[in-house]
Parts: sequence; C-alpha cells; structure tokens
Amino acid sequence: MQDEEDYSEIETTEAEFDAMVARGEFLEYARVFGKHSYGTPIKWLEESRRRGLDLVLEIDVQGAAQVKQKLPESVAIFILPPSREELERRLRNRGQDADEEIARRLSKAHEEIVASEKFYDFCVVNDDVERAGKEAQAIVLALRCSSARRRDRVKKVLASFGG
Repeated sequence: MQDEEDYSEIETTEAEFDAMVARGEFLEYARVFGKHSYGTPIKWLEESRRRGLDLVLEIDVQGAAQVKQKLPESVAIFILPPSREELERRLRNRGQDADEEIARRLSKAHEEIVASEKFYDFCVVNDDVERAGKEAQAIVLALRCSSARRRDRVKKVLASFGG
C-alpha cells in the first residue's frame, strides 16, 4: 500500500465547527447522538490528491451519503457486524454506555444497515478482524489496479510501442 498519513482528530470549539460548516470546509460532517460533532476537512482530500495518496475515511452512513453526493466516483466499503447480538456484546464489553444508549446505538445500526445499499459499493462482514482487514485491503488494491486508475500508465506503455 502507498504511504499512509494519519489525519488525527482536530479539536475545535462548537462555534469554530459551526463556522467551518458555514464556510463549506468539510467534505462531510455530522453531529452524532447529539453529543459529538465531527467532519472531514476538504483540505485533507486536496492534500491527499496532491500527494497521489488514497484518502480513507472512517465515517457513518450519513457521512458516506454526503461524500457520494459530492464525489460520486468515491468508493465506500460498509463494515457490517456479524449479527445484532454480536454488536450488542461488543458495545457492552466496551463498558462505556448505559443500557438506553446501547439500545439507541443498536437502533441506529439497524437504520444504517438498511440504508447501506444506497451509498456503499462493497460490504465486509467483521466477524473475523484479520479476514475483514484483508478483504478491505483487497478491495483497495483492486481499485488501484482498475483500468480507470491506470489510464495514464496504460498510455505510457502504449507510447513505448510507438503509438
């Protein structure tokens, strides 16, 4: 895989975040569960393009919908839990949420799974983290080898044949 850059979370105040939204500085953004605001600055996309790198986003369905609207050529991979029961087990094992929060997260997960077909190009079931990671990597590798992405390379090879 190409060089990877970690675009860590950037802390902003709510007012700064709202101003960035108003100025159209996000590729996608969301307010999650009424507690957290997050977004992907457009400058990260511009920088990754300038450097010839892939930009991989870890976003929810709402974010994927926004990205697909702005960049229809983008590729989205939905990471699916193996079952509702397993997702609930994972949420409970984190020990961070009360029962009502877990119920809300499970309801939201159901909505997102239903909506996933609209916005995602691939689906990876995360029942085995190593295999799921390899599947996601295989998707990215296949995309990098697509004729559309390799068009410039094909032209250079064709030119070496004198035509």
